[in-house]
Amino acid sequence: QIQLVESGGGSVQSGGSLILSCVAPRDIYSRYCLGWVRQAAGKDIESVVAIETKGAITYGDSVKGRFTVSRDNAKNTLYLQMNSMKPEDTAIYYCAADEPGSGDSCSDRADEYAHWGQGTQVTVSS
Repeated sequence: QIQLVESGGGSVQSGGSLILSCVAPRDIYSRYCLGWVRQAAGKDIESVVAIETKGAITYGDSVKGRFTVSRDNAKNTLYLQMNSMKPEDTAIYYCAADEPGSGDSCSDRADEYAHWGQGTQVTVSS
């Protein structure tokens, strides 16, 4: 069982900032497709940011320009800096990983990650 450990969720007012962290096993961190996904109550899973094995980063349209992903390779840790937050960012956020396919390809579907963290609640009040 692959363990992804998230931290950093909480409550913030509209316009505020939060940072989430995800610690992954070294092998997973260095070789797998990684990402942050979120699920708001009653809604489908949404990709927040996807990180391909070769480093390409794709942000979801709703967070572009506001959220930034970064990595600390020495700590096998992913960070998600969330700025200018909006009430519609309220959701459970998950760190996710999946083994790459042929040619180190990664799926572009948020619901196809094979491994998920426990999730961390983020609430943005207006």
